[in-house]
Amino acid sequence: QVLQSQLERINDKEPTATDKLVSILPYLFPLLDGFQYARFLVLENQDNPFAVLATLVYALYRSVPFGGFIAFFALNFFAGKPGLNRLVRYNMQQAIFLDIALFFPGLFSALISLTGLPIPADFAALTSDAIFFSLLLTVGYAMASSLFGVVPNKIPFVSEAVDARVPTADTVMNNSEEFFSKLNIDVGRKETKEVDADGSSAE
Repeated sequence: QVLQSQLERINDKEPTATDKLVSILPYLFPLLDGFQYARFLVLENQDNPFAVLATLVYALYRSVPFGGFIAFFALNFFAGKPGLNRLVRYNMQQAIFLDIALFFPGLFSALISLTGLPIPADFAALTSDAIFFSLLLTVGYAMASSLFGVVPNKIPFVSEAVDARVPTADTVMNNSEEFFSKLNIDVGRKETKEVDADGSSAE
């Protein structure tokens, strides 16, 4: 009964139109954080109004004190709310993992800098552009899939980790049978010990 009540709280229903729209908003988080890799594209396209607008939005985002941390913890908090539609929770968690993935290219670049090895400007621009375009394609796929009501679980490595964090009710049920079976045995043993200690019958 406890398991059943917990499963009933998990919203695995077909996403509504509102759910679909809300589910794409979390991807603004990694997209804005990933804009740092678009600096070469922006510098080369100062006459492009979209590049200028994106720069202004990014500057506004960075001007909010601890904006990234606030967004991270907010998404992490709401991703754990089973009452929200699974598509929304899934995309919140996936947006977090995508943002974490953006940390590694920067870390790799920092490690190279510590070695004192010079990084050619063309190579730096090429790798930054590649990272940003990869992020755009990934976010574009996730948003398009979500707008059609399909969980975007085809992103290599990332989606696998998210599937483990945001399981369906059926997955929870199937994986919990063995656990609760063992739990019932343990509970039974505990009750037996309590009866023996009291010297009374379970009847």
